Amino acid sequence: MRVEFDRDTCVGMYQCVAEWDAFEKDLNDGKADLRGSEEEGEDLFVVEVPDGEELDAKFAARSCPVDAIEVYDDDGEQVV
Repeated sequence: MRVEFDRDTCVGMYQCVAEWDAFEKDLNDGKADLRGSEEEGEDLFVVEVPDGEELDAKFAARSCPVDAIEVYDDDGEQVV
């Protein structure tokens, strides 16, 4: 499972930070950061979800008010 985070879309409400500790606040930019991610395009960050953290990743995506977080299963199908 992987997470794609569009940081440009992020508005800094930080609900994702409360749901999954892979996200952290960047108070300088007023946006969230996705720890351990790799940039795959301008402001698009991707990370593989560690075993046991799948539910947290899904909750983080569902909590984002601007849909800046997408979750994909191992077959590449979007699940959130």
